[in-house]
Amino acid sequence: MGQIVVISTGGTIASRWQGSGFAAEARGTDVMATAVLPEGVSVRVVDLMSVNSARLTTAHQLALLRTVREVLADPGVDGIVVTHGTDTLEESAFLLDLHHDDPRPVVFTGAQRPLEAPDGDGPRNLHDALLTAASVRDLGVLVVFDGQVHAARGTVKVQTLAADAFADPSGSRVADVGADGVVIHRRPERPAPLPLPSAAEPLPRVDVVMHHCDGDPLFLDTAVEAGAQGIVLVATGAGNATPEISAAVEAAISRGVLVAVTTRVPTGPVAEIYTHGGAVDLAAAGAVLTGTLRAGQARIAVLSAALASTDPAERARTLRHVLGGPVADAPGARA
Repeated sequence: MGQIVVISTGGTIASRWQGSGFAAEARGTDVMATAVLPEGVSVRVVDLMSVNSARLTTAHQLALLRTVREVLADPGVDGIVVTHGTDTLEESAFLLDLHHDDPRPVVFTGAQRPLEAPDGDGPRNLHDALLTAASVRDLGVLVVFDGQVHAARGTVKVQTLAADAFADPSGSRVADVGADGVVIHRRPERPAPLPLPSAAEPLPRVDVVMHHCDGDPLFLDTAVEAGAQGIVLVATGAGNATPEISAAVEAAISRGVLVAVTTRVPTGPVAEIYTHGGAVDLAAAGAVLTGTLRAGQARIAVLSAALASTDPAERARTLRHVLGGPVADAPGARA
């Protein structure tokens, strides 16, 4: 147990009624006042921002990343809790995890119900996050919600309204928080962390394009013309599109655009099984398959690679490094 710094960024956990709906408004001290502190834990609050997380930008996320680094420069800090909106929590947590190089934990939490709700889940989540931040080491960036502890990588929002909002559809949780404290089940495998990105402007544009029946290259080509330095193609099945989209991906890559392929299917890896525009052809065109990362986190992986270098080949190498780690074997092709 020790000193935990709570970085407040807004979200439902800090939201109050605005007359027609809820919006992030409360300061971190107001949020902290709702929670019971674990025994032996002291807290210092940093009010970084107060926004609904659907409004977050890359600039907001990089400000959070740099604030975490500044806080951890103090050896008296034992861990960090970030209170965050649930809409894009999975993206911010993964970005920080890709750059996190400290054994002390950074734990994200939030709420599905607003600050002053009589049945609010924020107080319990905040208590559990504080306890986790004070108890564990060398687990990277974590997400704590509804008594469960998840690794940042692979964890996505799986419930729009229910309290058990987060899970890794393709993996298991890291730990549970209960009467006996934090019980660890596994240690996440993480690639070597990336250096802190420079503060160079403008920040790279990274777009997401989804394939569907009747899908054509229009939006992918439009993203390229809009100046995208990276594109995530959300394909069907195990990573499949059409020959026309495969050709558009190859053209985009020839212009220096970093292209990654994920899937709209909730669970399982992207795999090279099918041709005629499938993942076999997309990979041959130069696209990088993202394993079990889904769209939001695949975009963060591409963004981090784009922030790391201006050289297209180096960006591709960085993306593959970011995606390092075990990926389930591809199933055999089916008729």
